[in-house]
Amino acid sequence: MRALLPHGDPTSDLSSLRTFVTTGEPWNPEPYRWLAENVGGSRVPIINCSGGTEVGACFLSPTPVGPIKACSLGGPALGMAMDVVDDAGNSLVGTGDVGELVCRKPFPGMTRGFWRDPDKYIETYWSRFPGVWVHGDWASVDADGFWFLHGRSDDTLNIAGKRIGPAELESAAVGHPAVREAAAIGVPHEVKGETAWIFCCLLPGAEATEAEVAAHVAAELGKAFKPDRIFFVDALPKTRSAKIVRRAVKATALGTDPGDLSSLENPESLDAIEAAIG
Repeated sequence: MRALLPHGDPTSDLSSLRTFVTTGEPWNPEPYRWLAENVGGSRVPIINCSGGTEVGACFLSPTPVGPIKACSLGGPALGMAMDVVDDAGNSLVGTGDVGELVCRKPFPGMTRGFWRDPDKYIETYWSRFPGVWVHGDWASVDADGFWFLHGRSDDTLNIAGKRIGPAELESAAVGHPAVREAAAIGVPHEVKGETAWIFCCLLPGAEATEAEVAAHVAAELGKAFKPDRIFFVDALPKTRSAKIVRRAVKATALGTDPGDLSSLENPESLDAIEAAIG
């Protein structure tokens, strides 16, 4: 949707549309509203579901017959014992606090192990809490029972002792009228421990300065989360399913090993990021 939005509202007859199904990146409010109102005419439900390629199952999903809050994933899919927990494994459901997305019981399609690496499978999913699958996503459940995702938990930033997901920083940046999409990363900072750098792609023909976008983020989230740097690039590194690979952005920015990049659809975007940093 972030890529389609710059092309303007659709002009085709969309009266036959009945449902939108989306997955992958956490939603930003502006593209979500555009899809719901300008494309779906405020009548087509957005079924925003989440699971995982490695589980072959859907963890969270709304249903077309129930109410849906903007950007939410409704609640646990059928048969899924989902929860959101703090560092001690206590449930945070209904508090609105951000925690780890977990599954407390076995589910259809659960991965039995990694090929020739059973120890890594246990370490990845089962090492945090005994008998509980930890998926690696930050999530929250508000007082009305609606579930939201906030990005990968290993992407989370800790700025002056305050934890924030990249999706929140990116949504604030995309809220600037000139920004099409963004990727936020945490970089070491002597005083704060970590600070945010945000890489932004602008809408065609739009202009913005680093100071303007940084001020917009600070106005949305508070001065404590004002990004230290804003960089403008033409594209962000993505997989073929359009997921932004933030670890590749961070590794390029910090000059560290990005690991396996075979899933990238546009590896040349990393060269542009390196050039933007200088």
